[in-house]
Amino acid sequence: MSASPSNETLPTILVVAAGRGLGHAIAEQFLGKGWHVIGTVRPGSPRLKLHDLAEASGGRVEIETLDINVPEQIAALRRRLDGRALDMLFVNAGITTRDEHIPIGEVTTDEFNDVMLTNALSPMRVIESLQDLVTPTGLIGAMSSGQGSIANNETGLREVYRGSKAALNQFMRSFAVRQSEPARTLLVMAPGWVRTELGGSDAPLGIEDSIPRLVSVMLAQLGTPGVRFLDYQGRIVPW
Repeated sequence: MSASPSNETLPTILVVAAGRGLGHAIAEQFLGKGWHVIGTVRPGSPRLKLHDLAEASGGRVEIETLDINVPEQIAALRRRLDGRALDMLFVNAGITTRDEHIPIGEVTTDEFNDVMLTNALSPMRVIESLQDLVTPTGLIGAMSSGQGSIANNETGLREVYRGSKAALNQFMRSFAVRQSEPARTLLVMAPGWVRTELGGSDAPLGIEDSIPRLVSVMLAQLGTPGVRFLDYQGRIVPW
């Protein structure tokens, strides 16, 4: 009988913000596909679904702590992962304003700053800091949203959230064109409108409808250089 592969020989993904919801589901899917998973939770978090997944994983799920809005914690995570090789880095982050109907001119400065920091600036700080851990033909991705598409915006609403995801998309394109040898796959992913704490109870998709397909798209894209904005079915989303 052949021996099981050691964790050192398994492909590895780091999922940032993997404690619950979409991030946990991504971690669970990659674990089921034979990957080694490193997932982050915020410091001081209670027991989350990721802890249960790690406990049952036979050592194939590691948990790291990270508040992506604290640059010092990003730097500390980079130091802890020094010498590790990642086949994928995926940043799953997203908050919105308390009132999705509030127009941009009426949102408070603090709330605007919170959404833009969490959804756009902090994910890029993580990517910039950890990019050198990703293998030359690996994948770097971030969770965007179909609402980040400027071309598809025909309804308004969630104006700050939309703006933050459009900013994330733009930042990823800027990151892409700065690469001297674009061998890596760079993705911004739209998971669809999913029933989560962020998406709300009226969303038409369950996590089980979105994330397995999103993970399949990521795996299919791995090894194809360049930056793309795709949805969970692999369709191109207009920028």
